[in-house]
Amino acid sequence: MTTIAIIGAMDEEVAHIAASLDAVTHTAAASLDVVRGTLAAADGGTIEVAATVGGMGLVNAAATTQYLIDLCHPDAVIFSGIAGNLNKALHVNDIVLGGTLRYLDTDMRLVGQWKPGTPDHQATEFHSDPRLLEAADAALDEMGITHITGTIASGNYFVDTPEQVEAVIAATGADAVEMEGTAVAHVAARNSVPALVIRALSDNADTDYEEFRTFDITEYANTAARLAVNIVRHL
Repeated sequence: MTTIAIIGAMDEEVAHIAASLDAVTHTAAASLDVVRGTLAAADGGTIEVAATVGGMGLVNAAATTQYLIDLCHPDAVIFSGIAGNLNKALHVNDIVLGGTLRYLDTDMRLVGQWKPGTPDHQATEFHSDPRLLEAADAALDEMGITHITGTIASGNYFVDTPEQVEAVIAATGADAVEMEGTAVAHVAARNSVPALVIRALSDNADTDYEEFRTFDITEYANTAARLAVNIVRHL
């Protein structure tokens, strides 16, 4: 049976995913509530799904990814959430699929010696799995959501000033900026597990964090859950 791990951005999103599953169980450990169940695939088969909220920041995202991999040995990890928009051709509520993922504040000459790099060929970036990107692209087309496959930058600080935006674009060429995606792709790569990072654009990286905390992202939670389930059904 195919097993897919889904890391969501909020409790509402995971609750929507859980509502789509059969034979639901819960596992509470490592500060996580992991929902597990089965989903009917488009080809008539059955897919096992494990879903949880990842937590904010690179360390939380990495810890959650490793825990899910150890818990359920998934065939793929899907990570969804929100990000600041850096691409003037995109708008709030559009989606960036993480074809390329880069750190903002990590020296890849050191970190890149670990998989997928080697001491002689350091990795400077990470990538979502091509098959998962193809499935996500098809699902987003079906849902009529504007999206691109682009570059996502991840760092341990909140980007909310014009100076920070310019610095991030200059350093990474990113289409979106957030605080988790590259860590998920990094841990998945170390475990040889295909990963997909999906980011909905919540603002233009110009919102102060205290204001950002008040955003109502209920609609995003529903859309993200439907997208994740749609992707999983067609794998």
